[in-house]
Parts: sequence; structure tokens; C-alpha cells
Amino acid sequence: MDVYEAVDSRRAVRAFSGEPVPRRVLERVLAGATRAPSSGNLQPWQLYVVTGGPLAELKRLTTARALAGDPGDEREYPMYPDELTPPYLDRFSAAARQRYEALGIERDDPDRPRKIATLNSGAFGAPVVLFCYLDRAMGPGQWADAGMYLQTVMLLLRAEGLHSCPQVMWTMYRTTVSRAVGAGDDSVLLCGISVGFEQEGVPPLRTGRARLTETVSFIGG
Repeated sequence: MDVYEAVDSRRAVRAFSGEPVPRRVLERVLAGATRAPSSGNLQPWQLYVVTGGPLAELKRLTTARALAGDPGDEREYPMYPDELTPPYLDRFSAAARQRYEALGIERDDPDRPRKIATLNSGAFGAPVVLFCYLDRAMGPGQWADAGMYLQTVMLLLRAEGLHSCPQVMWTMYRTTVSRAVGAGDDSVLLCGISVGFEQEGVPPLRTGRARLTETVSFIGG
């Protein structure tokens, strides 16, 4: 797959089929992703690939917490700034509206929070979830490295005909996840990434992007 095609077709898929992902494919993707940029070559990430029975049990435990109204574990890092202002708030609101309308969840549905939580904790039906951790000693530069690494993983997944959905939601259940994967207290969960084949018959959601002039300035030349 052409790199431009991989970038253009990558999106957060929220409806996966139950078709298993061959381990050899995952190994090929993750081996390729080791070439992602890493300042000082620290390669600060630790990835756990969870499938099969262990993933089914993790989904069961987190979904049970969601259905019980558990507000989740105390966050170890903020997902967003305390106060979003335009244009960021506008982009966020538009994307959220599109996302859950596509899933058939209306904004005025009184059961909306529970429905959203259970869809997320079920990894949208994905047969694989990748959990990315960083050592607590790492700083903002290494978090940026981890982001570049995960983007590389997601693009290589597209080259294999697979889709993904990065989910910071898993940090709300970080204690449950850490027990499942065996991560120590010296590590912090950055996110989980659901992986699989897209479910057929579900209308694809493609959120908009800001115009180039809004985010890029050419200086010189």
C-alpha cells in the first residue's frame, strides 16, 4: 500500500469483525515499527499484545466496572486541557457528535454514558488490543516518541489490510489492565489500541480535518 494511501485510509474504526488476526502479521507489523523515530534511540515504549482468552476476560472485567457505574481509576495524566477553547473545542464537539451518531447513540439518550463506556470496554469487538506503557521516569520527549511509534504501528496495520482504534479510555481502568498484562507500578499506561478487520456493512466514519492554512505556516521560499 502506498504511504499516502495508508495515511489517508487510517481512521479510528469502532466496529470490528470477530475474524482473528494472525500472529505472524502482528509480529511483522511490530517488527517494522521498531524503525520509528526515537530521540537518543531510547525506544521508551513497552507494548503488550492481548488476544484470545486473556482479552475476553479483560473485556469482561472492564465492562462489569462500566455497567456498575464505576467512575474509573484516578487519571495519571489529563486527556485534554481543563478548558478547551476555539478552535479546539469546535473540532472536539463536531467529532464527538459524528462519532456517536454513527454508533446510533443520540446525545439526549439518558443511557448514553453507559452505552459509550460498554462499547469502549469491549474494544468495539476487536480481537486484539495493544497496550502501550512508558517508564515513569520518561518525560514529554519520550511520550512524543511513543506517539510516533504508535502512528507507525497503525500505518503498518493498514498496509496489512487491518484497522485500529486508539483508546485512551483504557487508562480509566488502568489497575485492571495492569493486572492483566503484568505491568509494574513503575510504568504508566499511555493508551490501548484496538486492532482487527473492519466489520462489513457498518457505514465508515471519517471525521473532518482543519484546512492546511489553519495549522501550517510557510516561512521563506
